[in-house]
Amino acid sequence: MNIEPIILAGEFVRLEPMTSDHIDGLSEVVFTESLWQWTPTKVRDRADLEAYINSALSDQEGGTALPFVTIEKASGKVVGSTRFGNIDTVNLRAEIGWTWVAPEWQRTRVNSEAKLLMLTHAFETWKCNRVELKTDALNERSRAAILRLGAKEEGIFRQHMITDSGRLRDTVYFSIINTEWLQIKKNLIERIYEDR
Repeated sequence: MNIEPIILAGEFVRLEPMTSDHIDGLSEVVFTESLWQWTPTKVRDRADLEAYINSALSDQEGGTALPFVTIEKASGKVVGSTRFGNIDTVNLRAEIGWTWVAPEWQRTRVNSEAKLLMLTHAFETWKCNRVELKTDALNERSRAAILRLGAKEEGIFRQHMITDSGRLRDTVYFSIINTEWLQIKKNLIERIYEDR
């Protein structure tokens, strides 16, 4: 697994390696309270955003993450962020998460194509055995979206995290393994591009 920053581009979305230069573009779309309802940490202001970016870049420097900004290709506008995290090069696995998309681009092809690009990179370039996804157990919308990808629900980690608000969060874990990838890829491609 070569864990180097890379641009992943599709028809509708481009995932660019996150840098501190993205703060202005991200700040145009990040301060919507609903984006952070189910996350352990909140991004409420520019200082929070700087800390969020610095944490992601620190994890990247440590070799355990590759953070991206999500750009809608048609407009060239930054519309969100996502990343590979908890990268384990020994066991050939990675997590896809830390994903948010500004409300006006939710329920569009943006997030689905971003997931397709990332899963393709994980399974076909890195040759991962496993890709993990997780969400707050209370986040029904996210749980449904992950299942629609074709991921398998593996279980709930009870009292897994303490959120900024002090709430104990239960976390649902999902995975896709390499033997499932080709069928999931086919289904995703059909769903994303059927209305072209």
